[in-house]
Amino acid sequence: MNTFTSVVTELQEYIEEHKEDIKDLDVAEAHYQLFNQDYYLIGYYNCEQWLKKHNISAFEAIKYCQDYENDNFGECRQYEDAEKVVNMLTYIVGEDILFSRK
Repeated sequence: MNTFTSVVTELQEYIEEHKEDIKDLDVAEAHYQLFNQDYYLIGYYNCEQWLKKHNISAFEAIKYCQDYENDNFGECRQYEDAEKVVNMLTYIVGEDILFSRK
């Protein structure tokens, strides 16, 4: 698991709030529905504030996302805005949470 404790807590609560929606899905499908079908958070300003709320610098979040992509895909994309960073970060952390529960 990663070091973003407050993010993990928030996403665990988010998953719990949506447990009825995903109860019949396998882990991969649940992850897709919760963290890939749509953005977790929308709006550049909202995403910047979310990073601040969790005391995560933009550089720390970008590095985390790029490390994940390099490890899993052998390459990474550029992150041009907070919205892409936050939603990729929640995708990764959500995956960690859900797959650790199986």
